[in-house]
Amino acid sequence: MAQKVAVLGTGKIGEALLSGMLRGGWPPAQLLVTARRPERAAELRLRHGVEAVSNIEAAEVADILILTVKPQDMGVLLDELAPHLPTDRLVISGAAGIPTAFVEERLPAGTPVVRVMTNTPALVDEAMSVISAGSHATETHLAHTEEIFNGVGKTLRVPESQQDATTALSGSGPAYFYYLVEAMTDAGILLGLPRDKAHDLIVQAAIGAAVMLRDSGEHPVKLRENVTSPAGTTINAIRELENHGVRAALIAALEAARDRSRELASGT
Repeated sequence: MAQKVAVLGTGKIGEALLSGMLRGGWPPAQLLVTARRPERAAELRLRHGVEAVSNIEAAEVADILILTVKPQDMGVLLDELAPHLPTDRLVISGAAGIPTAFVEERLPAGTPVVRVMTNTPALVDEAMSVISAGSHATETHLAHTEEIFNGVGKTLRVPESQQDATTALSGSGPAYFYYLVEAMTDAGILLGLPRDKAHDLIVQAAIGAAVMLRDSGEHPVKLRENVTSPAGTTINAIRELENHGVRAALIAALEAARDRSRELASGT
């Protein structure tokens, strides 16, 4: 915590990281933010008590820079930072589909880069953040990254070759669950329930199932079988899901997300 950390391009995810670090005990004086709009910078300063600076100032004074801009804005940001960035700075990239090589080749030679894919549950301290080391990042750099992202959930290290897959599975993952909850809520309405009651039933079922998956150590097949009685209601529902190809559709959807992550990396 003696290090100074700057969050560049502080949108929702960037602000979630910032607030997580503050809750975790980081002094506001050790945290910096940058924002494209002055009114956004003023909002962050007022809300969190941190200093808002320019991207160049952040590069010059921060020990760790967390880049939370959109993938299409990353090249411009790196070009702005490069002339002002000492090589001993740790750069953490959170842009989907952007490989560490893309970042490294635009910054001074030898700059340590760590790639992170987190997700929106960072807003409620339940993120899953997947981290990969660039060619100059050490164990110490990975540990610093974990220290930051553990404040908003869990972290997992993977080889960078697996980042597109984890982006599809985890980075985009919450959206799939929201989509299923939306569909199941509509089904509840079709079956005669008011929307608010259908919503509450599905959300609590989702929370309970997730906690059981996390805490029981059981395989999801085993947990599903525990709910599936012979000739009962659940097996009839499962049959319809299989008949409509839901499993195959989910696999195809994740493949499409992975492919789009690869396209982002290639600049398509």
